[in-house]
Amino acid sequence: MTGGEAMVRAAQANGIDTIFGLPGAQIYPLFDALYRSPEIKTIISRHEQGAAYMAMGYAKATGRPGAFSVVPGPGVLNATAALCTAMGCNTPVICLTGQIMSQFLGVGRGHLHELADQAATLRSVIKYAERIDDPADTSAKMNEAFRVMQSGRPGPVALEMCWDTMAGAHDIEIGPGNATIDKPTPDEDALTDAAELIANAKNIMIMCGGGAQHASAEVTELAEMLGAATTAFRSGRGVVSEDSDCGVSSAAANDLWQDTDLLIGVGSRLEMQYMRWLSMNDYHDSPPDDGRKLIRIDVDPREMQRFKPDVGVVADAADGVRALISKIEKRGFNAGNLDRIKAAKVKARSEIEEIQPQMAYLDVIRDVLPRDGFFVEELCQAGFTSYYGYEVYQPRTYVTPGFQGTLGFGFPTAIGVKAAMPDKAVVSITGDGGFMFGMPELAAAVQHNIGLVTILFNNSSFGNVRRDQQERFESHFIGADLQNPDFMKLTESFGADAYRVDSPAALKPVLAKAIDEDRPAVIEVMIEKGSETSPWKYIHRS
Repeated sequence: MTGGEAMVRAAQANGIDTIFGLPGAQIYPLFDALYRSPEIKTIISRHEQGAAYMAMGYAKATGRPGAFSVVPGPGVLNATAALCTAMGCNTPVICLTGQIMSQFLGVGRGHLHELADQAATLRSVIKYAERIDDPADTSAKMNEAFRVMQSGRPGPVALEMCWDTMAGAHDIEIGPGNATIDKPTPDEDALTDAAELIANAKNIMIMCGGGAQHASAEVTELAEMLGAATTAFRSGRGVVSEDSDCGVSSAAANDLWQDTDLLIGVGSRLEMQYMRWLSMNDYHDSPPDDGRKLIRIDVDPREMQRFKPDVGVVADAADGVRALISKIEKRGFNAGNLDRIKAAKVKARSEIEEIQPQMAYLDVIRDVLPRDGFFVEELCQAGFTSYYGYEVYQPRTYVTPGFQGTLGFGFPTAIGVKAAMPDKAVVSITGDGGFMFGMPELAAAVQHNIGLVTILFNNSSFGNVRRDQQERFESHFIGADLQNPDFMKLTESFGADAYRVDSPAALKPVLAKAIDEDRPAVIEVMIEKGSETSPWKYIHRS
């Protein structure tokens, strides 16, 4: 078989059933293999960055590795914004790419798409990048990439193969996929110490990060056992349902923080409590000495040095929480006050009503979108407000770029979410600025009949930039105001459904119709420039 076919078969042996990408010279053999592999769905994007975002969306929605293939050099570099976002979000994604002819590696002759050292460039961004030099090693190299990708803290990886190796015919055996995912074993002494802190605490808060998304059952059981307010900032949302007794938004959590005496972080960097609520500018390597105690459960041992807890349990979130529950049951604990949590939720909901019109639009989306529907946010005024103003009920259903804050990620990522979950409702929200980053992927959504519904909030500006320039730079507006196309005509020209509304009441029936029809659709929401209330007072609380 060709080296390209070997890469496809080895990826398939590791569970890959969908590959996003764009064909090009050095990866023609790989795409020819995809043509002859109908069991693998191939979705063609219109930009390499879009392909990588789609693979990320697939992985975020399913918890399984996402895959994409683009040409080397500029193709890979175009994809790196999505790869660094996937790295920041601990998302398992594999990039399958090519290389120049093997005899020209390192020569610098200037062959098509040549980079001085592509794998080294990628290693500076992602978790692992290697080249398959001997096609007989394809299966082993692919399995190692999948092992690294999914072991410990998950993250993106890449494999490349030279053009001539990928095109040539070789004797290659493709074995079973990787069966090893390395996970640390929770330390018994650390668990005992954690149980002791819990036994002496009265008001416990649990903070979930993206590393807890697969541990919803365990974290929910722990929260209900302790009566602990359980919250998240972005990536951990939905681990515990926010309409349950213990699940709270970040806005409600801030009210509860004042008398919290123990925080349990699960798969979280604790950005909210110790950066957003403390200081984004001052470096802290451990919590302030304010009487609160901190337990961290994290699969990455380095996290315990980056921000030192009172007790650190190095473990996969599900394993660590399950082991901690066993310890707590033996040691005993004080049950929390659920009325206290309920009161904070009511108070916070009343307060955040002032963030308009974003809250009114988010309420409509939440009302229309099914409980198991997916909501993909974006860096726009409604997106920032959604951090605390949109309730999330199930794990993985709130998709975010995490700390990378990658403008323009939302729309192409949402295409990947919908491609992975065709039977679920998926809504992407975006601003007019962010949408234009990935707008050409409307063609991909229409070509592959991916029924994503996109709500485009059009305020003819980069809203955050404009507000900052107004408030901090004496209204010296530069690069903030945008001249946009007619988004309705643009959408229709791609063959997608186009709608325009100007109020939350008008959005509700249109959104319900678009979700029901399950076709690519853009709903433009007209917003007066500068009219949106700043959402930041409920994000930065320091």
